[in-house]
Amino acid sequence: MTATIIDGKAFAATLREQVAAHVARLKADHGITPGLAVVLVGEDPASQVYVRNKGRQTLEAGMQSFEHKLPAETSEADLLALVERLNADPAVHGILVQLPLPDHMNADAVINAISPEKDVDGFHISNVGLLGTGQKSMVPCTPLGCLMMLRDQLGSLSGLDAVVIGRSNIVGKPMAQLLLGESCTVTIAHSRTKNLAEVVRRADIVVAAVGRPQMVPGDWIKPGATVIDVGINRIDAPEKGEGKTRLVGDCDYDSCAEVAGAITPVPGGVGPMTIACLLANTVTACCRANGLAEPEGLTA
Repeated sequence: MTATIIDGKAFAATLREQVAAHVARLKADHGITPGLAVVLVGEDPASQVYVRNKGRQTLEAGMQSFEHKLPAETSEADLLALVERLNADPAVHGILVQLPLPDHMNADAVINAISPEKDVDGFHISNVGLLGTGQKSMVPCTPLGCLMMLRDQLGSLSGLDAVVIGRSNIVGKPMAQLLLGESCTVTIAHSRTKNLAEVVRRADIVVAAVGRPQMVPGDWIKPGATVIDVGINRIDAPEKGEGKTRLVGDCDYDSCAEVAGAITPVPGGVGPMTIACLLANTVTACCRANGLAEPEGLTA
């Protein structure tokens, strides 16, 4: 068996087109332009690239982009004051504070200062609770992207056995909640799970989000299972030359692809969906803020 490759890059491009169409309708029918504010503290190189890509894609979708770049020595009080101003700004429908923050800041305090209605990352404790109890919430972007690809690949997920490897607040836990919402039977596995290979081997759906390169081999995968690899790990690639590296997922792609029914590659799988879902969440937040019907297909 050779797995179907789930092309996250193409899926994300289609989702961004849908977002842009919704934005155009909001402008034409209601005179409203969704706005996303991104706050970056410090000069972490990876964060800078990510924020730049977010800003570019926000503008390409026809939305307003508000970027706030603060020096690393900014006080937590000043950052919280900025968040409060953005909470009160009617032109801003989504707020994202780029993580990680400098060590002198309490990330939880900053995240929970964001208005839950504008928390397009879905990390606010209120949104976590709403998602966990099956109520309307802002859904974290990466798990939302995974769910969209699973629905597209499998149709109904009802009754399927799903294993999520990883228990992070950003991916593992919300992913499990979303799969429960689809009526899957869900197991959250992690580094201390006994007989992990056997646990994974029974799953119709495997979501690997543990942050360990190529941890999941093909002989852990049930034949025909759908594998969503959230991991993005950089490893040495001596075959490319001295000092060169390459990106790999949490699954050993080659061996898993021989067994799985469908699989996401790394790169080009889950990664592109995260920013696309951030844009989708911003449109959803804008519609909710203005009492408008939510566009179909942009959230869970």
